Amino acid sequence: MKDFMNNVNILGKALDGLWLRNKTINQNISNADTPNYKRLEVSFEDSLKAALKDQGIMLKGTHDKHITSAKSVNEVTPRIEVDRDYIYRFDGNNVNIDVESANLAKNAIMYNAVVNQISGEFSKLKNVINEGR
Repeated sequence: MKDFMNNVNILGKALDGLWLRNKTINQNISNADTPNYKRLEVSFEDSLKAALKDQGIMLKGTHDKHITSAKSVNEVTPRIEVDRDYIYRFDGNNVNIDVESANLAKNAIMYNAVVNQISGEFSKLKNVINEGR
């Protein structure tokens, strides 16, 4: 049962990050015509992978932009970062609507895949309960 809940917790954290990414991409698309708007990005995969590996290497962050490692999956939180690297237009906005639309489609596919995995975990549990009668 512990392994089952561990898988669900990991997949739940992935869903949290993907949902926040979906909201962020939609915000970027909504502000595509806003002067000086800088696109936002969500990152969580690296910290989730590090928590899963349980490497035992703990980084101490002395600044809010430092990368820290999570001790457990429960401590993983998605981070929103401002992308200031490129400016595509003269008004200072760096949102490329085509890139954002592609990112939105990719994120939706990833979200649906994780939902299917969670559904599979609960189907396994249901089968165990039904067969145990």
